[in-house]
Amino acid sequence: MNVSTDVDHARTLMHEWVANPALRVHMEAVAACMTAYARIKNPADIDRWTVCGLLHDFDYERHPTAQEHPRVGVDHLRSLGMDEEILDAIMGHADYTNTPRISPMARHLFAVDELAGFIVACGKVRPDRLASLEASSVRKKLKTLTFAAAVNRDDIEHGIRDLGADADLHITTCIAAIRDAAL
Repeated sequence: MNVSTDVDHARTLMHEWVANPALRVHMEAVAACMTAYARIKNPADIDRWTVCGLLHDFDYERHPTAQEHPRVGVDHLRSLGMDEEILDAIMGHADYTNTPRISPMARHLFAVDELAGFIVACGKVRPDRLASLEASSVRKKLKTLTFAAAVNRDDIEHGIRDLGADADLHITTCIAAIRDAAL
């Protein structure tokens, strides 16, 4: 079994390390966004991109400090034979590791991480959840700094800029991915 491409194995590992339902939803949301972007950018690597999204924060509950996360998780994944591109992307999603985001996978993981969490938060306060959520509503909520205050808005902007993406298209892609995942 190749741990870099086995989505079921990654999900099992995530469940072994993460008990918090909200953190699991976040990781699934990021995985959904990564899957959507893999379909667009690298269809041959959909499973690898999905695994990257599923496992990017799998050590956070046990090791939440900047000294440990995501280093402890990356070390564990490396011991399981995870490929270096995924490990580099996971390291790079945390700005404080100073790991350059060289690969498209790494740039996309950074660009979807905080945004996915914000979209999930937006869905929680809407009567129809994500069914009618649009990019304009997300952009409007981003300006309300007290809403989902823990979300790093600078990281969202930085991620979009690093992708060279249209903000509305990026947000719409992530909304659709999370909606389709039924999170």
